[in-house]
Amino acid sequence: MAGMRFSPEESPEANQHLQLPQQQLQTGREVASDDDRSVAADSWSIKSDYGSTLDDEQRHADAAEALSSAANFRPASDYSSDKDEPDAETSMLGLQSYWDAAYLDELANFREHGHAGEIWFGTDVMDTVISWTKSLCTDVSQGHIPNNGGESKPQSVEQDEKYLSCWSVLDIGTGNGLLLQELSKQGFTDLTGTDYSEGAIDLAQSLADRDGFSNIKFLVDDILETKLDRQFQLVMDKGTLDAVGLHPDGPIKRIMYWDSVSKLLAPGGILVITSCNHTKDELVQEVENFNQRNIAISQEPSATKDQETHRDHPPFRYLNHVRTYPTFMFGGSVGSRVATVAFLRN
Repeated sequence: MAGMRFSPEESPEANQHLQLPQQQLQTGREVASDDDRSVAADSWSIKSDYGSTLDDEQRHADAAEALSSAANFRPASDYSSDKDEPDAETSMLGLQSYWDAAYLDELANFREHGHAGEIWFGTDVMDTVISWTKSLCTDVSQGHIPNNGGESKPQSVEQDEKYLSCWSVLDIGTGNGLLLQELSKQGFTDLTGTDYSEGAIDLAQSLADRDGFSNIKFLVDDILETKLDRQFQLVMDKGTLDAVGLHPDGPIKRIMYWDSVSKLLAPGGILVITSCNHTKDELVQEVENFNQRNIAISQEPSATKDQETHRDHPPFRYLNHVRTYPTFMFGGSVGSRVATVAFLRN
């Protein structure tokens, strides 16, 4: 997914609760740093042992303020949506027209200057996601399902390549495709990236061709109405669920998201979600809600055979999460700007 831009005279401030230092903008094209892009998470990712410390309305209000200060949005009239009037500026990030415009800009920048574009959440988060996912998949390949959230043990390069080459990987909302390039470097070979923005796929394919990653396939596909006819053992989501939730019809779109992902992920496969909008506990609860919904549907007289299988085997279960992201204190609670959580497909 594309990052958010702002002009030099509009450097964002942190939200009112947490004052962060202004970030230095890159020369040439002004690009938000990792901290600037993550400012919304300061209000969305505050958590305690029992989940978020903020109620939904307050978290939405804080997120709207943080996002509007962290991004240089075009006027709402420049975009289309399923509704005539989006409820707030933050809904722009949930619209395909926003990302189409953003990736046309990124693609032009690549063709003119060779720039790869933005890395959503920054390079540090991407590196963490890559190394953590690699270890997790290696463990699962060996039959070592993490117990009680235990951390994976490092393996040799030869062992990694042996196990990881067997995994089929789908990156939904792939953006510029750099996440898949990094996974390829780690030993994954069956790699597919999808995005509903044609500009994103053009950019991702151009970068892969330039950098020599001919093994990565890129397809234009909307996760909410996917046309893919195969399943994958590993599905990656870095920011896509966040954007889906910012659509004016976010609650409905999120149900569509989980329905699609559950069909694309093979039994025994792993879904890895990285979010700046939700805590680990909130993601786990959302999956549990989806499981309960499927169990209820399976008990209806009109349930299909596939739906009936969910009575005893809910689609997903929590597997593990990243524990190494930097944290901060606010109001006596410990928070993190980013959450990465893995779920196992039953």
